[in-house]
Amino acid sequence: MQKALMYFALGTVVSFLINYFFLSSQNIGLDIYYAFAFGSAWGIAYYLDTPNFTLPKKMGLSFVAMAILVLIGALIFKLELAIPSILKFSTVFVAYYLFASFRGNKSLRN
Repeated sequence: MQKALMYFALGTVVSFLINYFFLSSQNIGLDIYYAFAFGSAWGIAYYLDTPNFTLPKKMGLSFVAMAILVLIGALIFKLELAIPSILKFSTVFVAYYLFASFRGNKSLRN
């Protein structure tokens, strides 16, 4: 669990710094929200990367996380601004498992 939190924190900070310094959306709150979505994807993907979770359970939990992100984004911003968080989350989530698939044990944890 501690490493999952580390992945979350590191992903959030790195994503925020990239968005803030290189993309500059002129809305720091939106940059923080998108960074939170990015970090959440890395943290959740790492946490679920165990044999204890079946693929349907991993996918179900990722969809729940995306729904929560959209709900939070729609409450704070507009729905149109919340939708890109799903794209960031799902891209990172799929990338994590794509990288893991190239390993013999199909996991990035070991």
